[in-house]
Amino acid sequence: MLEMFKTFDLNVNGVTLHGCAGGEGTPLLLLHGHPQTHAIWHRVAPGLKDHFHVVMVDLRGYGHSSKPPGDVEHETYSKRVMALDLVALMTAFGFERFAVLAHDRGARVAHRLCLDHPERVERAMFLDIAPTLDMYERTNRAFASAYFHWFMLIQPAPLPERLIEANPRAWIDGVMGNRHAGLAPFSDEALEAYREAMALPGTAHAMCEDYRAANTIDPRHDRLDRDAGHRIQCPLRVLWGEHGVIEKLFDPMALWQACALEVSGRALPCGHYLPEERPDDIIDEALTFFNASAGAV
Repeated sequence: MLEMFKTFDLNVNGVTLHGCAGGEGTPLLLLHGHPQTHAIWHRVAPGLKDHFHVVMVDLRGYGHSSKPPGDVEHETYSKRVMALDLVALMTAFGFERFAVLAHDRGARVAHRLCLDHPERVERAMFLDIAPTLDMYERTNRAFASAYFHWFMLIQPAPLPERLIEANPRAWIDGVMGNRHAGLAPFSDEALEAYREAMALPGTAHAMCEDYRAANTIDPRHDRLDRDAGHRIQCPLRVLWGEHGVIEKLFDPMALWQACALEVSGRALPCGHYLPEERPDDIIDEALTFFNASAGAV
C-alpha cells in the first residue's frame, strides 16, 4: 500500500519504532489511532509526498513497533512517554521542527507532544477527537455506550487482554465495523494489515495499557497543565466526522479553543475514520493548512 515510501525500524527512547517515510519538502509526522497502524495513511500519504517529507510510524504498542510490558502506574504508555518517542524519532531523522497530522489515539499523543515540546511542533491537525480530560469528565450513558471500549480496556489485566487475544480478528472487525459506515471504507489489504498486527504477541496488552494510562496518569498530566494555564502554542486545525460520536456528544471547537491559542476546524461528511473515508478532503486540508503562514487559516 505504501511501496513508494522507505520502511524504517529505529531504536529511540528505549523502544524500536516501525514505519515508513519519504517525499519532498518540510517534515510532516503522521500518527494513527486504535486499533490501527500507520497503514491508515495509505490513501493520504501518496497525495502529500510531493509537498512534505512524510514520516508515518506505528505508535509504541501498535503494529510492528515495540510492545514493552506495562507498569503499575501505566507510565510506560503515558502520552508523555509516547510523545518522547516521537521527539526522538524526528530527531533521528534530523528534523528539529515539524508538523503533525494525527488521528484518534495518535492525536492524543500529539496533544501531549504539543504541550510538552512546543518548540518542536510547527502546526498540528487532530482528527476526530475531543480532549481526553473533557471526554472522561463529561462521561454519560450515551458516551459510555458508544465508546464501550474505553471502559472495557481499562479493566485490570489480564481479563481484557485474554478476551481480545481469543479472537483478534473479531476485535478489529467488530470495533471498526460497528461505526457509521461499517467496514466498507477499508480496503481488503488495510483490513488484513490491521488484523495481522492485532494478533501479534503483546499487542492486546499494550493497547490496554494505552487506555489504562488515558484513565489514570494522562488526565493527571492534563489537569496540571490546564490548571497552570498551559495551552497548545502552535496553530491547531481540528476535523471530525459529522456522523460520529464527537459531533453528536461534544462541542469540539469550544473544547479545543479552551486548550489552544489558535484553533480552526470543521466537520467532514463521514464517520470516525477520516483518512480512509475522506482521504481527498484530508489531503486538501493538509496542503492548505500546513502550507499556510501563521494566522492565514
